[in-house]
Amino acid sequence: MFEKKYDIVIIGSGSGMNIGAQAVEHGMKVAVCEHGLWGGTCLNNGCIPSKMIIYPMDVVRWAGEAEKLGVHVKVEDLDFGHIMKRAREHVKADQEPMARAAEHHPSLRWYKETAEFVGDYTLRVGKDKIKGEMIFISSGTRPLVPPIPGIEKVDYLTNENVFDLDEKPDRMIIVGGGFVGVEFAHFFSTVGTDVTVLEMGDRLVAQEEPQISQLLHREMMDSMQVLLGHRVDGIEQHGGTKRVTVRDLANDGEIEMEADQVLLAAGRISNSDLLHPEKTGVETDEKGFIKVNEYLETTKPNIWAFGDALGIHMYRHAANYESEIAWQNAHRQLHKDEGHDHGKTAVDFTAMPHAVYSHPQIGSVGLTEKQARDAGHDVLIGQWDYSKSAKGSAMGDPPGFVKVVVEKESYRILGCHVIGYAAPIMIQEVVNVMNCENGTAMNVLNSIHIHPALTEILLRAFASMR
Repeated sequence: MFEKKYDIVIIGSGSGMNIGAQAVEHGMKVAVCEHGLWGGTCLNNGCIPSKMIIYPMDVVRWAGEAEKLGVHVKVEDLDFGHIMKRAREHVKADQEPMARAAEHHPSLRWYKETAEFVGDYTLRVGKDKIKGEMIFISSGTRPLVPPIPGIEKVDYLTNENVFDLDEKPDRMIIVGGGFVGVEFAHFFSTVGTDVTVLEMGDRLVAQEEPQISQLLHREMMDSMQVLLGHRVDGIEQHGGTKRVTVRDLANDGEIEMEADQVLLAAGRISNSDLLHPEKTGVETDEKGFIKVNEYLETTKPNIWAFGDALGIHMYRHAANYESEIAWQNAHRQLHKDEGHDHGKTAVDFTAMPHAVYSHPQIGSVGLTEKQARDAGHDVLIGQWDYSKSAKGSAMGDPPGFVKVVVEKESYRILGCHVIGYAAPIMIQEVVNVMNCENGTAMNVLNSIHIHPALTEILLRAFASMR
């Protein structure tokens, strides 16, 4: 097998192509290993298509909630097929030109088979063997399929095939109450599907503040069934119907349920089992995620990793940030002078935000109250409800609040957590402040906030710190 050598080998075409674009601009010879659709999870079956289908449901929910404002809106029809087709066509319009460009770029070679390390800096990709002077692992994750008895004989859905649906299911069971589960629960329940969410834990979106989980649970229960502390013990397919056996973990009782579709949203697993990074000296943790240091260097020199492959912050904006850090460190290493400090840049996840497009929405950054106290911080806590603001009153007192976690002595912002209308937009003010030099609550408190506007809730939350 003939070995082909490249300056840069990239595994994964999502955020990995941030590296690829930089490398080809610098005249480097680049190989990209991507066995799936070009563009990665975010573009093809993650962030982009999910928000394309969720936003119309936001509009429907807002219309329904306008009655209390004296606005009576009737939704004549929800064209499920059109909503799904629109998402697919949007993805296709973005994905296909990028794929064509990759296929025809003179300095880049796209290998479309699954890559596997077979030696130091060496991978087998289909019939080819390739070697990279520098390697960047952005191999991502795939949906976790829980070991449910009978699951291998059932036509189940995941984020990878749910967008192929053309007809609305009448009944759906969603296994998992994390970010993906609650977003799809919002979509399908609003479009008219009878939805049941099954979550083994004692609350939804367990990474969030407990008060956020409680409010989200209460709001979701208005439009669907949510069962906490319930485990799927078995599943069978009978024609077009899925029969699910569910265990109530509180009393060990057994429940039988039926649905047209079962959507698995129980988490993600690393793709490193396909890649076999140990064959080139790259270590993984007990869950198979790639180990890196603060410079995103793996345990093998000249190999970096970032994105979902790390299992740390599995969001596209995090992967984009990490890819920039990895490229900076690699590029500096290429041009360092012998015996001189090459000034590596460390990642800083202090102000890494995330959003959940449930209903109501969630925006969060930094530490929760429990995390801050567990880390030994003496903290001030502030909280303010949407309904206590002038803009919130104008909107009919929508459910939601802002909670802030601040270090008592320094006033440094440790975390901020929002649930409610436009939460992903609301949180950005705090993210920006946390990225300033001192990142203190005083930066918010001393800023003039437009009145009336929802951002006043942030001001009030910080002003209420105790």
